[in-house]
Amino acid sequence: MSSEELRLRRELAAVYRLVAHFRMTDLIFTHISARLPGPDHHFLINPYGLLFEEITASDLVKIDLSGHPVEESPHPVNPAGFVIHSAIHAARPDAHCVLHTHTRAGCAVAAQETGLLPLNQISMEFYGRLGYHDYEGVALNLAEQRRLVADLGGHPAMILRNHGLLTVGETPAQAFLRMYYLDKACEIQTTATATGTPLLTPAPGICELTARQLTGEDEKSDLQDDKAYDLAWSALLRLVERIAPDYKD
Repeated sequence: MSSEELRLRRELAAVYRLVAHFRMTDLIFTHISARLPGPDHHFLINPYGLLFEEITASDLVKIDLSGHPVEESPHPVNPAGFVIHSAIHAARPDAHCVLHTHTRAGCAVAAQETGLLPLNQISMEFYGRLGYHDYEGVALNLAEQRRLVADLGGHPAMILRNHGLLTVGETPAQAFLRMYYLDKACEIQTTATATGTPLLTPAPGICELTARQLTGEDEKSDLQDDKAYDLAWSALLRLVERIAPDYKD
């Protein structure tokens, strides 16, 4: 195993433990994958049957774009995970990590016709940067892959209607932080809509400005914050070291 593969395995295992810690799991279901460097288009995904809080770096299964293990493993792979993740890895060179969840808040917003609303600064990170994919049943049909990819487009995140949430990132850290805040945005929306009072949303120009500031696209504000994600990820790794030091095994 190369040092780069070991590093990616440990980073992806850390993400699994963080998803478990922040209660974004659905027992053994949902999945997070990371593409390995090289021309073979191999990627790592969770062993089907393990809780996210159990997963270590060595447990992760290496598969190809056809869903076949490329190394011996005692664990199977979730078929729906293969359908979703292999399609995105094949179509998006920048999507080195793909993260999918079935959280309570995410599923609630996925069932709302409006989709995600720009109700809060956290929500506005995804303003105009969120795809939507209509529900087609459990993702077990390969024909759905083309539509999944088309609906995601170049966005960093997508709401799978009547299903859940999905984020991509150039690193597992980026995909996790996007999911953390996408799920938080959905929590805010479900709380706000439950009050039954009229909702206040900023003007479209302010929403777009905020999105650009939060995604690093803005160059016109007086100050810039280009360290936020790196600092947040370092803090999260310290958390994982405290709560799940075996993740590297």
